[in-house]
Amino acid sequence: MSIPGLSDWLATPQGRYLLEWEQAAFDQLVADLFGYNAVQIGMAGLDFLQANRMPFRFRCTWSETADVLAKAHALPFATASLDLVLLPHVLEFSEQPHQVLREVERVLVPEGSVIVSGLNPFSLWGLRRVGACRSGVVPWQGQYRSAMRIKDWLTLLGFEVQAGRFGCYAPAVSSAKWLERWRVLDRAGARWWPVCGAGYMLHGVKRVQGMRLITPKWREERRSAKALSPVAQRNGGNGEMSKSEE
Repeated sequence: MSIPGLSDWLATPQGRYLLEWEQAAFDQLVADLFGYNAVQIGMAGLDFLQANRMPFRFRCTWSETADVLAKAHALPFATASLDLVLLPHVLEFSEQPHQVLREVERVLVPEGSVIVSGLNPFSLWGLRRVGACRSGVVPWQGQYRSAMRIKDWLTLLGFEVQAGRFGCYAPAVSSAKWLERWRVLDRAGARWWPVCGAGYMLHGVKRVQGMRLITPKWREERRSAKALSPVAQRNGGNGEMSKSEE
């Protein structure tokens, strides 16, 4: 999906402050996720998959230059075909957030991962949104949803939330000078009020109940060989039957 005005806002001091934290957080989360296919939905001008090592990584959005043009609530990918899906600020600007997550669950393989980033309503930025949401200016017009609510939605779809993190504790001031001064709160906030950061990320893993791993046949043959080996040793290893067996 494409969010009108978001690119311009990301170029402001506020946007750069949030983007710096999100890029570092995405890099840490995706670095150790393995598979074959990974997709970033939305914000195609940024590469949040840069630290991932999957062989096929691409970006998908609507009305923007990207590898795949599609809407987040109607993904053109086969069922169980992707190993990793990133949703940077997709749910808070989507008119069908539940359908977006249902589509993500459909296209992910069992044990596949989804990483969601969003803006926290229970933060200083959330307070700023209360007075600015009617202006229609990005990012204040979005539907901010708490990390706990997104976690509940993921759980209902069969995801297990592995990790959650918060960041950006400075108030939503417009001046780069004042943002730099307020950065002292990033260290204090992470320690004393960690769930009140302006941005959050959740990492969910798709679990499939009753899934049974099928082991290669050669493992069964090796197990059978080990079970027979004591018999040969008991009989001297020469393949002859003992008198009690004749």
